[in-house]
Amino acid sequence: MVAFFAVPVGVLVSPAGGWAIAVVGLLLILWRHNWNLTRLVAWTRKPVGTPLPHAFGVWDFVFSDLNRRARLASEQRTRLSTELDRFREASQAMPDGVMYLSHTDTIEWINRQAAKDFGLDPERDPGVPVTNLVRQPDFVHYLEAGNYADPFPYRPIHRKGAALLVQVIRFGDDRKMVISRDVSQLEKLETMRRDFVANVSHELRTPLTVVSGFIETVLDGGDEIARAERDQYLGMALDQAGRMQRLIQDLLALSALETDAPSPAEDVFEVGGLVREIGRETEALSAGRHQVVVRVESECRCAGSAKELHSAFANLASNAVRYTPDGGTVTLVWRVLEDGSAEFCVQDTGIGIAPEHVPRVTERFYRVDRGRSRETGGTGLGLAIVKHVLTRHQCELRVSSTPGKGSRFCVLLPARRVVSSDPGS
Repeated sequence: MVAFFAVPVGVLVSPAGGWAIAVVGLLLILWRHNWNLTRLVAWTRKPVGTPLPHAFGVWDFVFSDLNRRARLASEQRTRLSTELDRFREASQAMPDGVMYLSHTDTIEWINRQAAKDFGLDPERDPGVPVTNLVRQPDFVHYLEAGNYADPFPYRPIHRKGAALLVQVIRFGDDRKMVISRDVSQLEKLETMRRDFVANVSHELRTPLTVVSGFIETVLDGGDEIARAERDQYLGMALDQAGRMQRLIQDLLALSALETDAPSPAEDVFEVGGLVREIGRETEALSAGRHQVVVRVESECRCAGSAKELHSAFANLASNAVRYTPDGGTVTLVWRVLEDGSAEFCVQDTGIGIAPEHVPRVTERFYRVDRGRSRETGGTGLGLAIVKHVLTRHQCELRVSSTPGKGSRFCVLLPARRVVSSDPGS
C-alpha cells in the first residue's frame, strides 16, 4: 500500500509541480488582494454612509476596522450637525439680529431678525458683500472704518421709525459678527420720560407763577390794597394751589398704577349705588350748569376694586362736564348686556373730539383743547388714570365722538366681573 501511493505523491511534490502550485497560489492571493483593494477604492467613491462590503481573512479585519472608524466618523458628523442645527435654532430665536461676515465682508449667514433689521433675504443674500445690499452711507462708513469699540446707532430706511444699535465683533480669521438690537421702544420710553418731565414742569410752573405773583402783589401792596381786592388775589392763589395739589395727587395715583403696585383688595359691590353716587358728584361739579341724567338699567353687583372703578367712572363724568358748554346734557348709563358683560357709558353734548385725536386721548398730558382743560381745572392725567385702572380690571374703553355734537365714553366690563344682585347666588 505504501508503494502504491508513493508514485502520485512523488509526482505532486516534484520541483516543477511545486513551483507551479506556488505561482498559482501567489497569483490567487494577489488577485484576491487586488479585488478587495478595488472594492475598497470603489467604496471610497460612493456616498458617505454606504456600508463597507464583506470580506474574508485579513481583509475582513481591515474592512471591520474601517467600518468602525467610518461609523465613529458618521456619529461625530451627526453630533456636529445636531449641534449646528441647535446653534442655528438658538440664533434664529434670539431677539437680536445676528449676521456673520467673511474677511471680505461677504454675508455667510443671517438670522431672521437681522434679515428684518437690514432688509435682507436669508436664502438669497448669503455670498453677497453686505455693502452691496445695505448701502446707507453711515452703515457703510461704520463697517469700513474698523472702529467697533462703541455700538453704532442705525435707522434703517426700510423700517420707518425704527431705531437700532449695531455692534460689530471680530472673531476667527478676520471674520465679523454683526449684532443688531431694536431699541425703538427704549427710545420711545426715553422720549416719553423727557416729555413727562417737561409737561410736569410746565403744569406746575404756571400755577406756581400765579400763586407767587399774587402773594408778591399782596405783600407789596400792604394796606393800600382794599380787603376785597386782597381776598380776590388770595382766592385766585388758593385755586392755583388746589390745581397743583390735584396734579400731584393724580401723578401719585398714576405712578402707583404704572409701577404695577399691588391692587387693592377686590370685593363685590352694588354698581347701581356707585353710579348714582357718581351722578350726585357730577351734579355738584356742574353746579346747575348742565342737565345730569343717571340711568341704572340693570341692578347687579361687580367684582373688583370699588375705589379704583369709582375713580375711573368719576373721571369720565367730570371730563364730560368740563367739555360740555353750559346748558348741555351729561348722561350716565349702567346696563348689563345679553352676553353677561356690562357697560358704563358717559355721553355728553359737548364740543366733541376730532377723529385724529381719539386714539391719543388716554396719553398723559394729552389735551384736545389745552386752554379749556386748564380753565376748568383739568390736570391732563384723568384719562391716563382711567386707562390703567381699566387695564387692571381687564376692561375695555370705547370712545366715539363727533366734533360739535358730543362724545361717548363706554367702559366694557367682562362677564366674569359681573355677578348677580342676589347675595345668595
